[in-house]
Amino acid sequence: MNDKRKALGKGLEQLFSEEGLNFQDLETSIVEEAKNSNMVEEIPLSDLRPNPYQPRKNFDEEALNELAISIKEHGVFQPIIVKKSIKGYEIIAGERRFRASKLAGLTTIPAIVKDFTDEEMMQIALLENLQRENLTAIEEAKAYKSIIESMNITQDELAKKVGKSRSHITNILGLLKLPVSVQDMVLYNKISMGHARVLSKLDDVKKQEDLAQRVIDEDLSVRNLENLTSNSTQKIVNTSRKRTNDEYKYIETYLKEKLGTSVKVSNDKISIKFSSIQDLNRILEIMNIDIDE
Repeated sequence: MNDKRKALGKGLEQLFSEEGLNFQDLETSIVEEAKNSNMVEEIPLSDLRPNPYQPRKNFDEEALNELAISIKEHGVFQPIIVKKSIKGYEIIAGERRFRASKLAGLTTIPAIVKDFTDEEMMQIALLENLQRENLTAIEEAKAYKSIIESMNITQDELAKKVGKSRSHITNILGLLKLPVSVQDMVLYNKISMGHARVLSKLDDVKKQEDLAQRVIDEDLSVRNLENLTSNSTQKIVNTSRKRTNDEYKYIETYLKEKLGTSVKVSNDKISIKFSSIQDLNRILEIMNIDIDE
């Protein structure tokens, strides 16, 4: 048992140390090993509970019903992966199959029991959802944040591991600065990531909430929202001041994209907004500034 656990740990260590994280490779390896060793067993659905580290909060009912119909006709196409817990089992990978099997009226499901640590459970759940499922932007942002914190890696390293651009990672994480009410609108697909990105560039929480509600009530496009935010932030300035601000506009835009936060540039200063000490450290890391305590 210890040898198996050690080998498994080594496999995960190799997986998470590589630039390209691949959930499919990990799952295929576990399933093939289990099938070759006759380790696939039928476990009662009543003994299973969801992975506490599951990043997905909202499951598409229509997609689950379609999967349930397929399971009724053909059975579960691939065993789920679980971990033994104090009461029953916790699902590591395959929660959609579990939910669809319940809808299909099954009482058991084929499963592979593996001994994972809590950290490994979280990382595998995040990988499965990032690479196999269609997460909302907020779920994706929270998944990235969890990976960065649990693996103690930088945004650059994460971007390489999940095959995304650095700017994509920064922009997605920036959505977590939105008020919870607006995050929920993204989570439940009431507004798009494009809308959320526009709103995340505003400093006024009340304005973010009001405009998000207008997007829903008036079915505003992202372009409509951009026009509204642009108009709402216009100020009466003299010609010379406006010309000076316009000269720095492209620098502001570049820094906002680079740092993932609000940036203001004037004649004699640059203002960079941060929400917490962790956010400040993130910005300093991007700017390659190392401050000795």
